[in-house]
Amino acid sequence: MTIEAALRARIARTSDRAALRRESLVFDAGHAGAWTVDLRRGEARLSKGRARGAAATIFSDASTMAAVLDGKLAGVEAFLDGRLFLRGNIALALELDDLLPPPVRDPRAPRCHRVVADGLHSFYLEAGQRGAPPVVLLHGLGATGASFLPTLWDLSRDHHVFAVDLPGFGESDKPVRPLHPAYFAKWLVAFLDAVAVDRAHLIGNSMGGRIALEVGLRSPARVDRLVLLAPSLAWRRYRAAVGLVRMLRPELGAVPIPVLHRLVVRSLRSIFAHPERVPKAAMSAAADEFVRVFATPRGRIAFFHAAREIYLEDPHGATGFWDRLPSLSRPSYFVFGGRDWLVPRSFVRHVRTAVPTARVDVYPECGHVPQFEEPERTHARVREFFATP
Repeated sequence: MTIEAALRARIARTSDRAALRRESLVFDAGHAGAWTVDLRRGEARLSKGRARGAAATIFSDASTMAAVLDGKLAGVEAFLDGRLFLRGNIALALELDDLLPPPVRDPRAPRCHRVVADGLHSFYLEAGQRGAPPVVLLHGLGATGASFLPTLWDLSRDHHVFAVDLPGFGESDKPVRPLHPAYFAKWLVAFLDAVAVDRAHLIGNSMGGRIALEVGLRSPARVDRLVLLAPSLAWRRYRAAVGLVRMLRPELGAVPIPVLHRLVVRSLRSIFAHPERVPKAAMSAAADEFVRVFATPRGRIAFFHAAREIYLEDPHGATGFWDRLPSLSRPSYFVFGGRDWLVPRSFVRHVRTAVPTARVDVYPECGHVPQFEEPERTHARVREFFATP
């Protein structure tokens, strides 16, 4: 089937969800040509060429594009293999199969959903078979559930996987309020209720790791096992600016702050020990999502609220993180990057002291995002940890 014929077949199956969208997607197959699908008022229209101002663009060679559109190849698999590239609104591109359903669909391919949790419209990706062991993936500051696509794809072979956009980020609602671990933990329990999951494994990266720990401390009955990938933990040193940070108001983020895509890419590259391990397409897609969300006033305010709470969290005292951590009762696996400049290496020692029963690994040549920089090692060890009695 030609690409144009495959696209026409897809738009003939436009779902009811498409009625809520007013956006255009471009499908660029290089020398084979480009097409635009325009979603308006519940209808999808196809035209030849690249429309200006499209919300998202999907690039690939002709054979890959045809296989993805026919449903013979999952778009996420092609993306992770470096055969398909995304630019613009990545959440919209990920939602393609829900808006224009393919003839067949790989159960591992993510399905996009929105649910109300703790009063917020919350966006998430779901993959794998219902009834399999549930796993919830929690992203870091400034990221979205898409930062866990390698993990979602790997674990969905035999798990029921949810990759959420946390409140304040991605496609989820953005409340104007302090975004601290206790708030996120309360939201996550409400999310589990909303998706009818009684108990789940939690995997968190950076800020998401800290949120997973908070759920483990506050609601251990809802947690099976915890995997903490380069978790952002309460600062024990470098707290001289606490007073100043308390005075700064995240609501100042309502003022427009221009951010250049190339500078975001440069910042992203800096958090990897070997950025060449991560496909350039993944870097560009992540930068697009950050720029898109940060361009909105609520997106900026949420980012600053969450960043502020990370720095201000008390390390000690009745509510202090490090004094509470020894009460963690759920089996836990901590992963730290040996070349992660965001998380102090001293945290390794402190975690081992606070939770002597936890498994703690240091990946010497890894930065802040193990699931993207060293996916094979990370996922193999996560699976081993899940299988440990």
